Amino acid sequence: MGMISGDWQEALSEEFRKPYYASLYKFIRAEYAQSVVYPPSEDIFNALHYTPLHRVRVLILGQDPYHEPGQAHGLCFSVQPGVQPLPPSLQNIYKELHDDLGCRIPNNGYLKKWADQGVLLLNTLLTVRAHQAFSHKGKGWEQFTDAVIDAVNAEDRPIVCMLWGRPAGEKAVRLNNPKFLILQSPHPSPLSASRGFFGCRHFSKCNEFLKEHGEEPIDWQIDDI
Repeated sequence: MGMISGDWQEALSEEFRKPYYASLYKFIRAEYAQSVVYPPSEDIFNALHYTPLHRVRVLILGQDPYHEPGQAHGLCFSVQPGVQPLPPSLQNIYKELHDDLGCRIPNNGYLKKWADQGVLLLNTLLTVRAHQAFSHKGKGWEQFTDAVIDAVNAEDRPIVCMLWGRPAGEKAVRLNNPKFLILQSPHPSPLSASRGFFGCRHFSKCNEFLKEHGEEPIDWQIDDI
């Protein structure tokens, strides 16, 4: 597991001293030694590396990383450049972006451009065994990412939180900052996107909120590679 630095290190320093984190660290080291685990160990904390706490303007909360080869790299819903076909959930996110803001469907699923603009692309679980969704559930990641969410919630400024699906929606109780805009919808997966993710207009609502509070809107258009 890579190191966390900057203001995230300060915000999360207490977590590293708790017994659950010692157990989680031991478990993750053993998993990477004995099994195929995603993302690569150096990418586990990329969401925090790419988007420092003081720059968070939007939180998008996912579930666990993609569990097929070459996809996950530490940002929820994002895949490495060159990965084709795109995961179905990401295809549906792009469809909603097109319908909501007219964004062109790009030829890749690399969402680092969003992270660089202050979009924290956080999964509730940060690792997964190959081909086994939710295989690292209940090992301690939930407590750690709750601490990340709590740190965001403590920020004294307007932030937009997009909670897609039931596991993400359950975190709404932690996001009680009156300066925040909380947007909830079904998950963008093919199983649920048609039940309310399509048409939710979260991206335009986010930008309208940011502009109302004197912030630059997010440029959601992912560029072709």
